[in-house]
Amino acid sequence: MKNSEQLYKALSERILILDGAMGTMLQRYKFEEEDYRGERFKDWEHPVKGNNDLLSLTQPQAIEEVHKKYLEAGADIIETNTFSGTTIAMADYHMEDLVYDLNYESAKIARKACDEYTAKNPDKPRFVAGSIGPTNRTASLSPDVNDPGYRAITFEELRVAYKQQCEALLDGGSDILLVETIFDTLNAKAALFAIDELQDERGIEIPIMVSGTITDASGRTLSGQTAEAFLISVSHLNLLSVGFNCALGADQLTPYLETLAHNSEFYVSAYPNAGLPNAFGKYDETPEDMARQIKEYVEKGLINIIGGCCGTTPEHIRAIADLVKDYPPRKLKEFV
Repeated sequence: MKNSEQLYKALSERILILDGAMGTMLQRYKFEEEDYRGERFKDWEHPVKGNNDLLSLTQPQAIEEVHKKYLEAGADIIETNTFSGTTIAMADYHMEDLVYDLNYESAKIARKACDEYTAKNPDKPRFVAGSIGPTNRTASLSPDVNDPGYRAITFEELRVAYKQQCEALLDGGSDILLVETIFDTLNAKAALFAIDELQDERGIEIPIMVSGTITDASGRTLSGQTAEAFLISVSHLNLLSVGFNCALGADQLTPYLETLAHNSEFYVSAYPNAGLPNAFGKYDETPEDMARQIKEYVEKGLINIIGGCCGTTPEHIRAIADLVKDYPPRKLKEFV
């Protein structure tokens, strides 16, 4: 991976900024069914509105525009528009055959934007993180309350789907693979297994970011793991970073980041939501509010990578970037 050296160097020097929400920004475009379809899919037999990953093929200029707004706000790492880019998630739209294309083109759009900004300021290299979402199925839990032993997906099916996604993300120019919003660690293990296979097959070391999601005040993932258990269960690989995103606002995430920061030998990442959703599903936390809460992370030396999830915008990312530039990154722990 050609940019890995630059990535590790940057991480040793400063706190890196991850971008904010793609979905929040795309809502501003108010795309309708025909916008999602574009020319290529105008006769598609099934509705496609809401398939944000498809916009990388039908509205690539909008995706590039969002990336550039985050880069302008100070982001060091840009996520590809591929959160649902597996055959498993794309089955909802009958678009399983498009998976390679979707991921490859999404990575290319992010790569182009990052290269443009790196060229403007070579002292601040920008990196592409291939976004790998959790899929809409869980390997650990039954979707049928009357049949607790039933599983809607197998580990092997997940591995195959993730591997296809990861190959395209790498071919399109991703520097990092980001397994994110993990609510079921077994799904994440399938993704990590697939990535490890690719490392062997291609003879490369891939920087891997892993980001779980604590779903409520119980402090556990949806499949029941505490922050510490989650960390232990993904630490078998040589990861770039481990962290948490989504579900909670910055304030609520603090104790779980402390657990990671005190027990992990990897870099620690966080990208919380802009607070908790209100009654209308909107996020009310202002950029200033969020930066104020994140100040606790940096004062306690908890993080190496920081960004935003649901409800965050370039304004949030700019406020966070302005705050953390004055603080050193968390020092890596060495465990014997």
